Amino acid sequence: MNYNSIIVRFGEMSTKGHNKKDFIFSLARSIRENLKPFEDKYSMVVRHDHIYIDLKESNLDITKELKEIPGMYSFSLCLKVSDNTELDHIKEVVLKEIKGEPGKTFKMATRRIDKSYPYTSDDINREIAGYLLANTDLKVDVHKPDILFSIEVHSDGFFLFTQTIKGMGGYPKGSIGRGLMMISGGIDSPVASFMLMKRGVELSFIHFAAPPYTNSGVIQKLIDLLSVLNEYQTKIRLYIVPFTKLQEEIYKYSEVGYPITIMRRMMYRIAVEVAKEKHIPVICSGESIGQVASQTLESMNVINSVTNMPVIRPLATFDKVDIIKIAKEIGTYDISIRPFEDCCTIFAPVKPKTAPHEDICETIEKKFDYQTLVDECVKNIETKEIKREL
Repeated sequence: MNYNSIIVRFGEMSTKGHNKKDFIFSLARSIRENLKPFEDKYSMVVRHDHIYIDLKESNLDITKELKEIPGMYSFSLCLKVSDNTELDHIKEVVLKEIKGEPGKTFKMATRRIDKSYPYTSDDINREIAGYLLANTDLKVDVHKPDILFSIEVHSDGFFLFTQTIKGMGGYPKGSIGRGLMMISGGIDSPVASFMLMKRGVELSFIHFAAPPYTNSGVIQKLIDLLSVLNEYQTKIRLYIVPFTKLQEEIYKYSEVGYPITIMRRMMYRIAVEVAKEKHIPVICSGESIGQVASQTLESMNVINSVTNMPVIRPLATFDKVDIIKIAKEIGTYDISIRPFEDCCTIFAPVKPKTAPHEDICETIEKKFDYQTLVDECVKNIETKEIKREL
């Protein structure tokens, strides 16, 4: 079907109260950002119920760009008729457009937003359906039609469409706040990042590098992963922590089974310092309950005890199979499985503790000056910025 306009729907954002307008304007900003390459080919009207995009070039294909915007529940590619809204003219337009649609059955679905229009929704449905039955071989099927032909009647015209495209849902970019995501380069953290971005959280990322034990290819792998996530957040900062010296000390003094626990405690200490410095209120992680030794409930409790900053774990209850499915859908899976190991994998103990004791961790940590090493890690962080080319 031909189209010259797009109706954007809000979904969950519609439940907001007095601050609903702030979310809507955030969504409008995201739309403008994603459609920057087309900025001279459309205009946009922002209202309390929908956002309307009028295309200066009919059938302009911006579907991909719109589907990548958090906060957009759905949208429809519409043929807007504003020059003549007489019902006889609308019948002719619908007839012309429906002839190009595949199928043998149809259903009319009209919403009269503008109640001043002289015909009711049922009147419009009956009039147009009768006209189509008289002038085509189509049949009516109100239950499972091949073609659902929708009409919205607004004060500035009729909007005609035959499909509604699902958006990402959630909330607009950054409308909920900021988070610092701990990213290793594996499958889980990019998926967790996607889910947080979808909920309106603007992310920065922190990675713990341990050269020469870890390959430099890990960093390129991270850049490639974040370049995929650029589809949902156009600018991303990556903080690379030089973790080697601290990690060597951890393995020098740790008891059997405890290195991973101590290492994760140090990672959280460093992440908290970075988050505070960057005025980021929460730490985020791709951890999933029970997936590895450091992600048992007992381990999470002992690791988490080093901070009172909130830690958001969007994948906490997900099965690995479901995580992999999402990774493939968003395009991060093939990058995540590249054979470059991170510091957790390189130094993984043979029998890591699944139920570590906090007092033992504290005893181990008293054996060396970890705070000086933590401060050194924070001081020597390398920052990279990954941007999407618009």
